[in-house]
Amino acid sequence: MSPRAPGLGRVGIWAGDFDLLSAADVRQAAAAIEDLGYGTLWFPETTGREAMAQAALLLAATRRITVAAGMADIYARDAVTAAAAQRTLQEAFHGRFLLGLWDGHPSLAEDIRGHRFGPPLATMRSYLDALDTAPFGPPATTNSPHRVLAALDPGMLALAAERTQGATVLGMPTEYTSTARKTLGDDRLLAVTQLCVLGHDREHTGELARTTAEAALPNRRDLLRGLGHPSPDALDDRLVDAIVAHGLAEDIAHRVHEHLDAGADHVSLHLLTAEAHVPPIRQWEELAAHLPN
Repeated sequence: MSPRAPGLGRVGIWAGDFDLLSAADVRQAAAAIEDLGYGTLWFPETTGREAMAQAALLLAATRRITVAAGMADIYARDAVTAAAAQRTLQEAFHGRFLLGLWDGHPSLAEDIRGHRFGPPLATMRSYLDALDTAPFGPPATTNSPHRVLAALDPGMLALAAERTQGATVLGMPTEYTSTARKTLGDDRLLAVTQLCVLGHDREHTGELARTTAEAALPNRRDLLRGLGHPSPDALDDRLVDAIVAHGLAEDIAHRVHEHLDAGADHVSLHLLTAEAHVPPIRQWEELAAHLPN
């Protein structure tokens, strides 16, 4: 395991659909992920459960695995509240919590949360300043170094390198892992999330892979052009395969190794299925048998 990724392990699970599950099913799924040997359980924050409450639910349901709020929306709580919550979880669960911050989305910030969406880099920098000086938290706790930024563009990656433990990059080809590593430098954590569809029929998995890749395009067009995909909206098979690993467990495991070889310290798998409301425990188990420890 990379010294930049203490406690994360080499492979984790990105639980993008946990908000569709009951709390009881979330607990069962979290325990299964831990029992299968994955190092970290990641989850996003959009319009479902509040991130810190979700983290507490997952930490209480597990014993050793790291729980990472991979995309805690900075518009969902002020920095003082975020710092106090992080310190509380760090104290209660012995350092198993990792806070990943996300600069949100204009529609979420303004239409749903009622805030004014600001310039992403400047807003994130101000939020980090406020986190660093937040006065509240449990007794005898301090500001935690366990903090990363959810980043795609080079500017946010550079800010992650300057101010945090590192970055998490979701839904990009392995070529971008090399780019992100260069931007972060050698001493920062790089955790990437690989979108994937598991199945024995590539024609069938390809349909869901294409739908997933299409949904990922809006925030990635310019970056994909820079990686040699001049017309990303055409969404040819090469681009679909670059964004979404699909096929057999061996195929997905091969993509994990490609990310690690390209400079990632940790790879989390966002497994897409046709039944998002059902935890894919059997598929997580099948993948685990082919993945590095």
